Amino acid sequence: MGALMMLMMMATAMVKLCDGAAYKVGDSAGWTTIGNVDYKQWAAIKTFQLGDTIMFQYNAQFHNVMHVTHAEFRACNTTSPKATYTTGNDSITLTNHGHHFFFCGVPGHCQAGQKVDINVPRNPVSAQTPSPSAIPASGSQGPSPNNGHRPRTLKGSFAKLGLLTVVLAVCC
Repeated sequence: MGALMMLMMMATAMVKLCDGAAYKVGDSAGWTTIGNVDYKQWAAIKTFQLGDTIMFQYNAQFHNVMHVTHAEFRACNTTSPKATYTTGNDSITLTNHGHHFFFCGVPGHCQAGQKVDINVPRNPVSAQTPSPSAIPASGSQGPSPNNGHRPRTLKGSFAKLGLLTVVLAVCC
């Protein structure tokens, strides 16, 4: 009976992870100092939720990602980050509410704006339809209000029950 309970908990965790969206920080520009990417604006038009994944893609010879406190973020202080990522293709799953602060620890990059505050609100506001003035004119390119890929393919309790049934059938 204990193994069945553990299996059910694991299946529930898998369903939670399947619900998350994936966001490439900076969209097509990625994590860089080139191109004047406004990471504050980039994050402001996203609706982050628990289980979402943020992906930092960058040239590892020139950049890194540091997860820091709010005070370190404001001061661009690199002395004691919570974590440092250096692969050039780092994925971080958002597992708790609140602000998650990141910047590039290469000297001068944070000060130049290579920093982002990812906020996961406790009570997420549903995505709003943009006003007509916010919709780009025909033929022009504008940022997508939620350019994270929100692959929420498992909807409703029946889909979750189906996944749980499959996991139980495979494992038991």
